Amino acid sequence: MELQALPSRIGQVRRIVSAQLRYWHLDSLIDRAALGVTELLTNVHLHARPDKTCTVELELLLDRLTVSVRDHDPRLPVVDDADPLATCGRGLAMVAAMSESWGARPDGESGKVVWFTLPTAACAPRATARPPLRAVAEVSAHPFPEVEPVGLARPQPAPARSAVAG
Repeated sequence: MELQALPSRIGQVRRIVSAQLRYWHLDSLIDRAALGVTELLTNVHLHARPDKTCTVELELLLDRLTVSVRDHDPRLPVVDDADPLATCGRGLAMVAAMSESWGARPDGESGKVVWFTLPTAACAPRATARPPLRAVAEVSAHPFPEVEPVGLARPQPAPARSAVAG
């Protein structure tokens, strides 16, 4: 599915991720997966060059959900210590805190994949041996100067939902 990364489009991807996790009976992972994918898509929207097109992929193995975002910017993200009064710069630290693991790797000569994992063992009944399940969405994250992405990476601590509408 190809989308533009307006706040409403990021909300759409969050709803798609939530629906897929419900389908896989992983409801307890929805909030963390939706928050993580929101942060990764927001980073594409704010930082990726030369274009803002990206792919979101969910991969479910027996004990782990991996959420990854692939874009066309080869620069790997860096987690900085954000100043206490800073209004941005905490997204990847938040992804690291709420996930089992996370990372970034080059993808070919002109792109990267940023990913995080969540454990599924406590979420669903033990599955029988089967191939990994995947869900993929194409996202175009073109910036729009008239749309200010205020609050995309700054969800409120309570309730446990992201601050982006949707």
